[in-house]
Amino acid sequence: MRTKIKPLSKELQDQLQEEINFKTKPIGALGVLEDIALQIGLIQNTLTPKIKQPAILVFAGDHGIAKTNKVSPYPQEVTQQMVLNFLNGGAAINVFCNQNNINLKVVDTGVNADFDEHPLLTNLKIAKGTQDYSQNKAMTKKQCELALEKGKRLVREIFNNGCNVIGFGEMGIGNTSSASLLMSYFTKTSIEKCVGRGTGLNDEGLNTKISTLKEVYDLHCNDIQSPLDALVAFGGFEIAMMCGAMLEAASLNMTLLIDGFIVTSALLVAHAIAPSILDYCIFCHTSGEQGHEKMLHFLKVSPLLNIGMRLGEGTGCAVAFPLIQASVNFLNNMATFKSANVSEA
Repeated sequence: MRTKIKPLSKELQDQLQEEINFKTKPIGALGVLEDIALQIGLIQNTLTPKIKQPAILVFAGDHGIAKTNKVSPYPQEVTQQMVLNFLNGGAAINVFCNQNNINLKVVDTGVNADFDEHPLLTNLKIAKGTQDYSQNKAMTKKQCELALEKGKRLVREIFNNGCNVIGFGEMGIGNTSSASLLMSYFTKTSIEKCVGRGTGLNDEGLNTKISTLKEVYDLHCNDIQSPLDALVAFGGFEIAMMCGAMLEAASLNMTLLIDGFIVTSALLVAHAIAPSILDYCIFCHTSGEQGHEKMLHFLKVSPLLNIGMRLGEGTGCAVAFPLIQASVNFLNNMATFKSANVSEA
């Protein structure tokens, strides 16, 4: 799979840094907001970056492993029920997107249900859930490639409608298991250190989940020769489609807002395909899921927030968004020492 993502041009870096440094404040006094302003300026290749039509995509899909009742205390039907909750405006992501004027799209990548048409829903279903990867690979190579391509096309469409900042969220009972397997493969970390309690497993349930996923990993790991092979073996349709969407967004010089554990597992795949994608990513928070902090350490990145969130849905992106908007705003609107007739140090 070929995806061209250019490393950020550094031509404007010195000018952007000078703009930031000579605002009416001590150098570095706005902390991480200064880093974000510099990053978005470089992504957009301008001294006056703007956030246009920000969007969050919530990719939903079901996982065959969930039917075994070995990895989640919730039944698979909860994926469908939560999608309906998104469409009815009742979920946390609806609240936070409404609060921050973020466009929300819910993407059916492979939910084991059929939905009526709805303004918030985009139907890109590959199949009604993946296969049970304790028995077979999660998907075929053809399904994986289709999911990647559909994710790319979706982002292209959103970009053509004027969006330049895009956040990623997900929903799918069992998807922390896929994320743990992908994390283990790409970071070379033991399953025990990747697996968390997901939607609230007790100690017995956690031990069952760990032993199940160790067996899954051993079943498939010798067949994996590429990042796409890992997606085929362990992924969900929502994770694969997110991966394609991320690659396309970076290739279009969009700013990517990265949520928690499952979204970052999709990014691990995208990063293995195109390492320069990290230049375009803002990591919004550290999830309470135990593997997420290790993922961030592996990628050598720092998140904006660490407030104990572990909901998914893209909620970390939506909650962090005002900080990202503030970074662009101060760069564009704050006076310089010269313009404000304030003496410099």
